[in-house]
Amino acid sequence: MFPLVVDDVVPFEDWTAAARASLGFLHRTVGLDAWMVTQVRPPHQVVLLSHPLEAMLVGTAVPWEQTFCRSMVSGAGPRVATVAAVVPAYRDLVTLHGDRVAAYLGVPLVTRSGELFGTLCGVASRAQPRSLARHLPLVEMTARMLSTLLPPDAG
Repeated sequence: MFPLVVDDVVPFEDWTAAARASLGFLHRTVGLDAWMVTQVRPPHQVVLLSHPLEAMLVGTAVPWEQTFCRSMVSGAGPRVATVAAVVPAYRDLVTLHGDRVAAYLGVPLVTRSGELFGTLCGVASRAQPRSLARHLPLVEMTARMLSTLLPPDAG
């Protein structure tokens, strides 16, 4: 038998730790200014976690009807918008949110029963190159794993 070196791949303590690590990984790998895990609690979307931590205060609630994520989840807007101002579903939201969101990438988080829990999303204050779209499968897989790990009573 030989010694195992597994410290860097031990399971996360819980869903929150996995989500927090995912945000840091996406920030390093994909880029964008801020990454968030949110929960939809009608009539709001609430930030559960963000990376960097100071990017968006945990607990921040935004009216669901005024979010990029609502447009994305409804299918009105795409999951990747490298120049959000040119996407009809996002154009008014860019104006509403000022200089904070010029590019958007978001994917739904779904409970085991198929209900919307929230979103995994990233934003940038500057337009991004079209190559940002190549990261969508990575973000979708990350969202799917976080959805899988959601506690059964989530939502």
